[in-house]
Amino acid sequence: MTALVALALEGAVGWPAPLYAAIGHPVTWIGRLIGGFDRVLNRDDFGAPLRRAAGVVTLIAVLAITGGIAWGLQSGLEALVPGFAGLLLVGILAASLPAQRSLDTHVRAVAEALERDLPAGRRAVSMIVGRDPSRLDEAGVARAAIESLAENFSDGIVAPLFWTAAAGLPGGVLYKAANTADSMIGHRTPRHEAFGWAAARCDDLVNLPASRLSALWLVLAATITPGADARTAIAAIRRDAGSHRSPNAGWPEAAMAGALGLALAGPRVYEGEVYDGAWMGDGRRDLVAADVRRALGLYRAALAVQATAFAVLLVAFALV
Repeated sequence: MTALVALALEGAVGWPAPLYAAIGHPVTWIGRLIGGFDRVLNRDDFGAPLRRAAGVVTLIAVLAITGGIAWGLQSGLEALVPGFAGLLLVGILAASLPAQRSLDTHVRAVAEALERDLPAGRRAVSMIVGRDPSRLDEAGVARAAIESLAENFSDGIVAPLFWTAAAGLPGGVLYKAANTADSMIGHRTPRHEAFGWAAARCDDLVNLPASRLSALWLVLAATITPGADARTAIAAIRRDAGSHRSPNAGWPEAAMAGALGLALAGPRVYEGEVYDGAWMGDGRRDLVAADVRRALGLYRAALAVQATAFAVLLVAFALV
């Protein structure tokens, strides 16, 4: 119930800009907490073993604090407002966890900008990816946007809803804290390679079920999306998902690439360095803005599939 309410509310209104301006967002609150631990515990005079230990302490502390607050909020609301109304209120709080509306907005902005000209497309895609946009041609901008759409569908939408459905508001918040920690400190840089080790490993683990589930939603969505093919999506998952540099991102990326007849991932440039990467899908590599819009169509169909699945499960549990 909580996950379905969160899904419906976030899809309808998102996180309104006036609310963000007034109080920020739970992810920004978690980010400030992680940033504080990073400043205090990630000391330059620590060697790698001490930095790794400090990173473990940071992750445990962040999860304990955020999970404890979420548990307190859910328990308090359910005690004060029992029954359906209490579940509804918890669902409203959980609506801050998925990001289906903002993801659609940001990726659509890339398509619209790329349809105007390449520099505009580069500026728009720089808002959602970490690679150097000045090195991207039209196909590179479109590919980056579609990859971001596929990966964030998994870890920005499916994963928080999965953990919310499994463990209520605390489950969703704990997932969001782990994912935010990975995005902030889980990098292979001199400062964070040791300190962020625990955050990166935890994020890999908690995203494992959602990455597979997101691929399933995309395959099912391909059966109802004009121009998409579920069979080639399944073939791409089987062939390519395990070759991705990430243990999780390859699943939704391969599913989307195969469904749309495209090739995603491959080599890319980060901070001036070229990194080799396996291709997801064996389709066209000369992507254009229209392919971004096709990917958005598949994404929206996958959201509908996911919502239907949650509704069916809710009804089934209610009837048991």
